[in-house]
Amino acid sequence: MLAEARVPDPSTPGKPWKPPTAGKDIKDPGSHEMQRVGRYQRQESSQSSSVLGLEMKPELVWEDWDLGREFTKTLVLKNVHIRLQKLHVRPPVSKFFTTLVPHTIVISPGTSFSVPISFRPLKRCEYEDSIDFESKDGSSFQVCLRATIPCCALEVPDSVLLPLCAVRNTSYTTFLLKNVSKLQTWFELDCTEPFQLSPEQGVLKPGQECNIMVEFQPQEALVYQQQVDCRFGEEGDEGDKAESCCNVLLQGLAKFPFLQLKSPGTKDEKEQYHPELHFGSVAVCKGLQKHVDIFNPSPVTARFSLLCLSNGLPLQRSEFSCDVTQGEVAPGGSLRATVTYTPAVVDRVSVDYLSLKYRGLENVTQLKMTGNCLGPNVSLSSSVVDFGCVEEGGAVVQTLELLNSSHVEALFQWDLDSSGNSVFSFQPASGAVRPHSRTTLRAVYRPRQTIAHHRRVACLILHREPLFLDLIGTCHSELHQPAVLKPEHLVLYKLHWYRRHDPADTPSAMLQNQDASMDHQELLSPAVESLQKPDSAGVVSRDPMEEYYQSCLGCMDPLPSSSTASPPHVSVMPRELLFTHKTSSSESTSSTSSQFVSITNHTRGKLSLVWTAGEDSPFSVSPSSCDLAPLKSTSFRVTYDPKQLSTLHGAQLECFAYYKDNPPLEERLLCPPWCVTVRVIGHSFQPGKEHFIPNCSLTPCQVAFPTLSVLSYRTVLLQNCGDLPLTFYLDPSSNPALSEYVSVVPTCGFIPPGNHQILTLRTTPTEESPKMRLSWPIQLNAANHTEDLNVVLWVDKVSVSLKEGSSLYFQPTMVGSRIQRTVDIRNLSSLPLRFQWSIPEPDQELISVEPDAGELHPNEKSVQTWSFSPLEEKTYTLKPTFTFWSMQTTGCNKSQLTLVVVGTGSKGFIEAEKAVLDVGEALVGSYRSIQVPLVNNSPCTVSFCLSVQQTLVDEELSYDPETEPNALKLDCAMGTIASRSKMLLRSTVRPNRRAQYLWTISYQTLNASGLASSPLQAVCEVRAKGVFPTLRVIDVCSGGSVGRLSKGHLWKLFSLDRLNELMLSNPCPAELTHRTPIRHSVSSSPSIFTNAMLDFNFSATPLNSEPSVFGLMFHNPGSIPVDWAFLFPEDQQIELEYWAETGEFSSTEMYQMKVQNNKLFSITPRSGTLLPGQQRAVSFTYSHLFAGMDRFPVVFKLSYGREILVNFQGVTVERDRPFLHFASKRHVFTSVTIGDCTPPKQVYKIHNRGAVPVHYTVGTAVLLQLQEDNFNHPVLCCLNPEGQVRPGETAMLGWIFSPLEAKMYHVDIPIHVEDGDSTLVKFEGCGLDSPTLISKIPSHCNDMKASEPCVQRGPFPGQVVFLSEDSVSLRDIPVCSQSSRILFLTNVSHTDTVHYTWEPQSNKQAVQIHPERGTLCPGESAPCVLTFTSTDYPAVYQLDIICQVFQEAALTRYYDALQHLEEEKKRQRDEFTITDKIIKDSYGVLIDKEPVAAPVKKGRHSGNTRLFLLSVPVLLSSDFRCLQSVNPRQPESTSLHAGRGSQRKGPDRDVTMRILASLLRGMLDDPAFSQSLITQLLSSGTQGEEDQLSPVDGEATPHPEHVPADVSQEVLLNTLQNLMMEAVRGELVLTAHPRTVMLPPVSTRTRRTPNAVAEEEKEDFIK
Repeated sequence: MLAEARVPDPSTPGKPWKPPTAGKDIKDPGSHEMQRVGRYQRQESSQSSSVLGLEMKPELVWEDWDLGREFTKTLVLKNVHIRLQKLHVRPPVSKFFTTLVPHTIVISPGTSFSVPISFRPLKRCEYEDSIDFESKDGSSFQVCLRATIPCCALEVPDSVLLPLCAVRNTSYTTFLLKNVSKLQTWFELDCTEPFQLSPEQGVLKPGQECNIMVEFQPQEALVYQQQVDCRFGEEGDEGDKAESCCNVLLQGLAKFPFLQLKSPGTKDEKEQYHPELHFGSVAVCKGLQKHVDIFNPSPVTARFSLLCLSNGLPLQRSEFSCDVTQGEVAPGGSLRATVTYTPAVVDRVSVDYLSLKYRGLENVTQLKMTGNCLGPNVSLSSSVVDFGCVEEGGAVVQTLELLNSSHVEALFQWDLDSSGNSVFSFQPASGAVRPHSRTTLRAVYRPRQTIAHHRRVACLILHREPLFLDLIGTCHSELHQPAVLKPEHLVLYKLHWYRRHDPADTPSAMLQNQDASMDHQELLSPAVESLQKPDSAGVVSRDPMEEYYQSCLGCMDPLPSSSTASPPHVSVMPRELLFTHKTSSSESTSSTSSQFVSITNHTRGKLSLVWTAGEDSPFSVSPSSCDLAPLKSTSFRVTYDPKQLSTLHGAQLECFAYYKDNPPLEERLLCPPWCVTVRVIGHSFQPGKEHFIPNCSLTPCQVAFPTLSVLSYRTVLLQNCGDLPLTFYLDPSSNPALSEYVSVVPTCGFIPPGNHQILTLRTTPTEESPKMRLSWPIQLNAANHTEDLNVVLWVDKVSVSLKEGSSLYFQPTMVGSRIQRTVDIRNLSSLPLRFQWSIPEPDQELISVEPDAGELHPNEKSVQTWSFSPLEEKTYTLKPTFTFWSMQTTGCNKSQLTLVVVGTGSKGFIEAEKAVLDVGEALVGSYRSIQVPLVNNSPCTVSFCLSVQQTLVDEELSYDPETEPNALKLDCAMGTIASRSKMLLRSTVRPNRRAQYLWTISYQTLNASGLASSPLQAVCEVRAKGVFPTLRVIDVCSGGSVGRLSKGHLWKLFSLDRLNELMLSNPCPAELTHRTPIRHSVSSSPSIFTNAMLDFNFSATPLNSEPSVFGLMFHNPGSIPVDWAFLFPEDQQIELEYWAETGEFSSTEMYQMKVQNNKLFSITPRSGTLLPGQQRAVSFTYSHLFAGMDRFPVVFKLSYGREILVNFQGVTVERDRPFLHFASKRHVFTSVTIGDCTPPKQVYKIHNRGAVPVHYTVGTAVLLQLQEDNFNHPVLCCLNPEGQVRPGETAMLGWIFSPLEAKMYHVDIPIHVEDGDSTLVKFEGCGLDSPTLISKIPSHCNDMKASEPCVQRGPFPGQVVFLSEDSVSLRDIPVCSQSSRILFLTNVSHTDTVHYTWEPQSNKQAVQIHPERGTLCPGESAPCVLTFTSTDYPAVYQLDIICQVFQEAALTRYYDALQHLEEEKKRQRDEFTITDKIIKDSYGVLIDKEPVAAPVKKGRHSGNTRLFLLSVPVLLSSDFRCLQSVNPRQPESTSLHAGRGSQRKGPDRDVTMRILASLLRGMLDDPAFSQSLITQLLSSGTQGEEDQLSPVDGEATPHPEHVPADVSQEVLLNTLQNLMMEAVRGELVLTAHPRTVMLPPVSTRTRRTPNAVAEEEKEDFIK
């Protein structure tokens, strides 16, 4: 689109200048807006045009010009013609355009001529002119000359379509704004929401383009259209001149977005709406990834955010993470997000939710994520290792296995210094055990003192409780051999440990109190076996974590317990020593440093203390051994003496304490020694020297304790990832707040390169403890290097939230039924919960919940389904209780919530929108889907079950309701309808028979158990009528050789009454073997599945005659479409392969092949479909190629309906053979009353269908015998027993049937044909007692009653003229009377004019038609008055009247051919030649051409000229039948004179008619006179009927006094005919209501006598 702004000259604000004779107008420049497409409209055309053989530009345009100068352009004329061009030039009329071209120019072929044109402007405005050229032949053309001024013009699009956008999202597009003018132009865009433009204003240089960004931000799902106004103008003139404006249409469509979360591979529809992601069991601190797809099924791009729901625990991080937090998904696309589950707490089930939110829709999709943290499961192959007795300085190695039976790798560490500072060591001392595997450990015992050694060593397992192993061994020397320590001694000591508070439980009393009969080995055997079991906890159950913690505090008893109130036997303080480099002077070379530890004896015996420091260890203890009195303490010096500088050292120093003196019987109860340890670390870095940079990792970096007020432990792994040793130290003073609640063991240590240290954290929070997350720095390598250990600590209370709050409301519910609602329960605490619903016992029949108990993990939601089943019509208020408690407690501290449940019981019912649903007609055997709208107007939801009861309404049908299949099937017999809602009940109707069906649909309400709770109640009735496809023949016509046959005769030939009867009847089951036409037989004569048979009689025609054509008009009277087909034998035969055919055919098959191959019988069309009410003409053709009788079976098949075998019969008569054709060999006379003195004459038609005249004779012997049998009474008499029938004509056999008795008479009468065959015809007649019984006789008992339609409903192909009635029945009329009918001929063609002629009748006295001929223009109608005059004797008439119709075009061609023929005859008559042969040939040519131009007679046509185009039949036939009643008053010889009063001619008749016409008009003015005239006419008519005729020599003479009655009758008849004509033409509506005409008062009218009026009319006529 190009937007321009025209700027007028400031000095001339009016219209621009134009020459007075330019002849063209320019648009008003005052208009500030002009939009037109394309730039070429403002520029000079670059294309050349060709006029009169000259090629030139159609116009010259001056654009860049200034005032005071001259601008010249050249117009080039090129002669592209082959001749010389001479042109007269008329220069421009204005003074602004000038040229120096001569008045006449000559241009040779192929040359050019240049015309320079100069433009000299005087004002700044637009100019327009032209230069004209005229050739010598007067043709002219002109070239336009225009000068334009520069104006602002912008090129903008007509409309901008933005991309489809989601609601509350943004889409962008751009469009180009271009300055196509040569002026610098400013623009400004005005736009409103939801569109935004950027930039909204600017300045464009000539030819500059600017991209305008369009931003679309819809807030609703609508179609948006907005006209954006773009104002623009020349820069700097915004305030001086009016601005121009153009429009851009912005169009945008907004739709709601929609996203789905799908787990890959999930096909469950439930998970599509409530997706879940199950991680299963995952190893602690290991990550498992799973994927979830974000699918966008909507047509718009959706932007989303994917975040974890807040669990209300700010100090606890989620163990689930997603790599996608936000993004966008294209329409139909998907985005895969990866969810990682990294559990940190063993044996905890984690639950979290991913919330998918996106703009445009408020609903939130949640993805539930669950996972279980799996820890290691490690065990020792033995719980004790007995090294036995070892010589001093020797070593013993024992092996044991560490088994991991879980799916998780287990990290272990022995709490033992294996570097030589202990008599015991392990190889390896730490490491990992792979899942479902075992590791073999080597335990080494190297004693240095001759004592018994025992140490209970802890094997630390990351994320699990430690395992304990008892190591025992005894060292002997030659000088000192202490008692050997054995495992049973440990058992006995443990028994003593737990019984030491019993005064009798002393080492001596234990043995004394034993049963003397029990052997000592028997006593110790079970205990030793228990000790040897790896999973055994000893004698009593104890907490391994607490045991390890107590041992790290300095208590190294074999069985310490936190529940024991007594102090340990031996303790050491401090447990840990930290050594740093000693600061020394330059003279001193010693780098040793010392610290003291104190050991306390808490026993009542004297103890010996022995230290086992390594020989090469930088740490030493002095003294290395000593004795310690009971309940005393002693100190030892621990010295750190590193051998080299800048080194890190660490060790675990152990000290064994044992009783100095044993009692006499203590050999059996040997007390094992106790072992206390001191952890020491140190470094030899000099001050100012940089320490080793640590390379370590802490897993996990954050430790979260259970939020319970119970003693709990956690483990942390400190891994030395470098190749240098590492020391660590946790200073409690660095975080006093944390050390108050949390303790760590060990707090210091030494980690060799590649090894690790497992730290154990212990806490006992209280409810008063604050919620905190603290950091405990771990000092590394005794320097400023630290690693933070984060600890989360608080005590949480169990908390649960109900989504619905404290109340739950149920909608009104039907009594006895059940309704359900869901309630979400969420665990808001960090503790796993157990819950239990408690419903009072009386309320348990009303409400229930599932599940009523269960578990809720932290942050987990549970969907509770509540059910409400009211028992009465009232409102219930119930209060169930929700109890919940922590799974990690005993359940004593329980919390409760009360939920208020409110529900109402009500009565429910359903009904149908329509009490009776009429489906209409349905095809028998077919399926038809219907919908029954059911409505629930009750306040509650209704569950119901439906039942159907079937009834056949037809009274004549007999059926068994029990065995009759139900024709109505419900798609769903049970259902539920919400309150105030509607449901469409889909059903299928399949009628099984032709009958009127009535189904009663009833319902019963269902209770909560799904059982019926109410009696049957009717909902509605459904009515349907099972029908078969039906057709009817409503019309018939003929053409060709049978064109002159009457419609009644055709109706009988084709047995159309029987055909209609069969098509309207029910098919038998065999006919439905093949419901549709199908090839089902391998034989040439297929099987017949029907008993319905009839004959189509194609009459008889001479050999080689024109084919006989019959047309049937089929009509579908039903309400369903009908597929029909005429099946020849070849249409039912399965086509076999060539090898399968036998090649042998029977005579029948050969004959059928002859008929089919030569197409003796043909049907057009042979199949089709008729919609309800539709009609179709079918043409049947019989070709007369072979003489003889032809019979051909054809199956007429209605799909899903009747199958009728139609036998086509036709006779082709040899040219010289006499032949009479009988339409039927059975004739039924009209019934006659017995005793009738003058029975009517009746006729029987015989047809000569041959080519020669036929002489016939009726056998009268049978009639004489019948007369003798009836007392010599002539019951049946033939009036013309013999006669002759000309070829193609019909003879009327006259009969008088005079019954003697009231019975049915049957007689077979032969009709003989001379030189031909005789035919036996059966005549029947019925005698009646009373004349009133005649009308009650069925139609099939009387051949005179017309069964064919009298009115044609539709045209046959090619038919152009219609008769208003094809058959006229005058019924019973008196003898010697007249009866008239008005027939209308209508030309239905829109283009052809036709001429019609009624053929003269042989009995003109009986039938007359007026007018006898005429012309019908296209669409015109013409009346024809038919007058029938009965004779003086009763008779039954059957008359055929033929109307010949000629198309004017065909008639014109005929006359042209006739004229040509006459001219040819005249030429041949006038011209002659000498050769006689030529003359003969010329006559031969004349003879051959004569039939072509000869007029058509009696309905035939020849050549290519068709003169009678009335559908297939060329002639129109109308049958008139009338039955006269007996008039006994008239003598038998009375006859009607042809010149009756109605046929009067002359001036008197005309005068009389004019007078009567005036009288009729006068009757409208005078009602009294009208009444008197009617009375006079009635009296004259009555007298006329009595005295109208008098027998004078066999002729009737009219009486002059009755002339007025006859004339008035004719006038009234003409009046009625005129009214009928006006009604046919649409000028008069016969059914319209009469209008009341307000007449003036009678007194004001001028009364005139009838005589005066008659005189005035007579005078007017004479004048």
